[in-house]
Amino acid sequence: MGNDAGTAPETLLQTPLHSLHRELGAKMVPFAGYDMPVQYPMGVLKEHLHTRHQAGLFDVSHMGQVRLRGASVEAVIAALEALVPGDVAALAPGRIRYTMFTDAQGGILDDLMVTRFDDHVYVVINAGRKRADLAHMAENLPGVEIEYLGDDAGLLALQGPAAATVMARLVPGAEAMPFMSATTASINGIPVQFSRSGYTGEDGFEISVAARDSEALARLLLAQPEVAPIGLGARDSLRLEAGLCLYGHDIDETTTPIEAGLAWTISKRRRAEGGFLGAAIIQAQLQNGTTRKRVGILPEGRQPAREHTDIQDQDGRVIGQVTSGGFGPTANGPVAMGYVATAQAAVGTPVNLIVRGKPLAAKVAAMPFAPHRYFKG
Repeated sequence: MGNDAGTAPETLLQTPLHSLHRELGAKMVPFAGYDMPVQYPMGVLKEHLHTRHQAGLFDVSHMGQVRLRGASVEAVIAALEALVPGDVAALAPGRIRYTMFTDAQGGILDDLMVTRFDDHVYVVINAGRKRADLAHMAENLPGVEIEYLGDDAGLLALQGPAAATVMARLVPGAEAMPFMSATTASINGIPVQFSRSGYTGEDGFEISVAARDSEALARLLLAQPEVAPIGLGARDSLRLEAGLCLYGHDIDETTTPIEAGLAWTISKRRRAEGGFLGAAIIQAQLQNGTTRKRVGILPEGRQPAREHTDIQDQDGRVIGQVTSGGFGPTANGPVAMGYVATAQAAVGTPVNLIVRGKPLAAKVAAMPFAPHRYFKG
């Protein structure tokens, strides 16, 4: 998840933690319409490694938080399943599903997290897609009340191997929560809703909190010895090493879930029944395959290949393009992902990346580039 559609500085929005970022010495940049921290004095490399070894705190309040209510939670889920290929009906209360809004052509309008609660469905959407997603839901979810939390809520992500230790210190029992589950609690008198999930490949938690309490909660978390503030730069390198898609780069309306390697998000029931936008196209791709696939790419040497870099086969034919690329601190070298023709998508296939007009040797590689360390219980 994620989107970096910027806007003019004078129109930038601010999260509830804006003054804290400034106090902590963050370098601020436009991101999805918000003034956001790209790094702190520690620097991107050290922030990345701190998250892999300890715990990093990310401000993700720019994301859109939405509650869906209706005559029953089952009615809300039935309506929502017309817009997403994920099996939301199979969720038990307090469990989460990663899925996508698709369009009539099977393209991905956004990727999102859906949580089922006893009386409502909670959805987190990408910052750059909030307006479009809210309009899409309003048009296509008849009988469903759509409550956008907007500026009334903050969202913090605590990520890394020490995240569970920190959360258990503040909420006893949090360390036993399953991956992709959510609950409510009080942290030092602050009401929160939190999930065991994240966007780094590490174990971690995402904490929804009232905007008025966001700074107090962030300060409490940063006071823990394992925790450091982490900016968007390290967030991007962490998710790239984890092989996770960034909306607007690795996935968008021109890519389907099958091309993107996200077929695992579609259950057997949804594959058989369809009933969501673009289902016929996606079902045909599940059965017959696609002409291109998202793959991992490992360049040789130390030079990274950035987004929009052409990918060529050994005969000099363009077979695809890099969608995300950079230096992977955990991988200790350049890593990338992109789309290539299916015939060249096998792991180990040699390719050339055209960097500054010159071919850079590389090979198709398995993802993730750093092992996922989600809590399995």
